[in-house]
Amino acid sequence: MNIKDIFQQKKISFSFEFFPPRDEKSSEELFRTIRELIPLRPSFVSVTYGAGGSTRELTHDLVVKIQKETDLTVVSHLTCVGSTMDEINHILQRYKESGICNIMALRGDPPKGIERFVPTDGGFRYATELVEFIRKNFSGMGIGVAGYPEGHPETPNRLLEMEYLKRKVDAGADYICTQLFFDNRDFFDFRDRCRLAGINVPIVAGIMPITSRKGMMRMAELAQGARFPARLLRDIARAETDELVAKVGIHWATEQVYDLIDNGVDGIHFYTLNRSRATLEIYQMLGVTSSRRLSE
Repeated sequence: MNIKDIFQQKKISFSFEFFPPRDEKSSEELFRTIRELIPLRPSFVSVTYGAGGSTRELTHDLVVKIQKETDLTVVSHLTCVGSTMDEINHILQRYKESGICNIMALRGDPPKGIERFVPTDGGFRYATELVEFIRKNFSGMGIGVAGYPEGHPETPNRLLEMEYLKRKVDAGADYICTQLFFDNRDFFDFRDRCRLAGINVPIVAGIMPITSRKGMMRMAELAQGARFPARLLRDIARAETDELVAKVGIHWATEQVYDLIDNGVDGIHFYTLNRSRATLEIYQMLGVTSSRRLSE
């Protein structure tokens, strides 16, 4: 299903994100996770993207496998990193031939060891250019772009940041999916600023439950500028084991989801890290068994 049709149903979308496994064992574990989450009936699932040749193929293989072996709507991430325009065109053509009709269009982060993003010769400089290319050459594709409730780490000017985001939407993006956040006030402020800027596409809130102290540190590294509220840090500091840290993190995420639903969020996107436990427990704490019931 095209992502536009999902949002036109005017219900809250609930979606899960996975990353491509690197070996057979990880692949089996991931599909066990997917099978455990299918009964929750997500609106769609997304798969992250590796810019390198082998990791790029892993993304493609996983997306196609989900498309063929499940009835899930899948969104494939695509970045500008390390690809020429012709290579991007080839990737999109392969997706089209495989029945994949939804893309999350991202500029992408620079490879490890490189401080700043450098465009590939013959490639795209910005996500806006990638969105424009997809909309022009693959008009039937649904397109998502990223949003940053706590601010883009490379754009400290928040007014300019909103201008850049509007350019992506004006170029043809159908929805915005946000980076993870832990204080809903940041999301609501971001949503209000989007509307003031004339950005009226659906805005999906990205949620990643904390399940360990090590995981929290990893989140802080991946989501540069991520703000951990003092109350959350205090609760985690009291937790004596990672099992208790997970309980605190899952409870916090559940309260976020409650509040987001109550305040008319367009969608909620769970960053699963290829594990089902946290998402399943959030649904249990919400007292529901499927995304459909959550959105009713």
